[in-house]
Amino acid sequence: MEHPKFIITSGGFLRLGMVTLHRDLLMAHEQCLGGGFYEFDYARNVLVLSGKSFDYGPPRWSRIDQLLVPEPYRGVPILYRDHWGEELNITNSFTIKYY
Repeated sequence: MEHPKFIITSGGFLRLGMVTLHRDLLMAHEQCLGGGFYEFDYARNVLVLSGKSFDYGPPRWSRIDQLLVPEPYRGVPILYRDHWGEELNITNSFTIKYY
């Protein structure tokens, strides 16, 4: 069954998609630095990332300096919510580039 999942690649790419497994979001020769699930909070106009990948664990944000985000999300604030409910404002924590 497919679910809205995301990963962070070793190259700093944020990749999102409706997939069965997180590894389905990886391209050849890429490494995954963790992932989780995503949803769009329409009331706050925010992309919310949360949880962890069962395959790769939670995102290892400390391993990236710049986050490469898909162009359709330009200008959309991004938050990551861990399993304790703590939120990390991704937009303010990283240099964001769009692809």
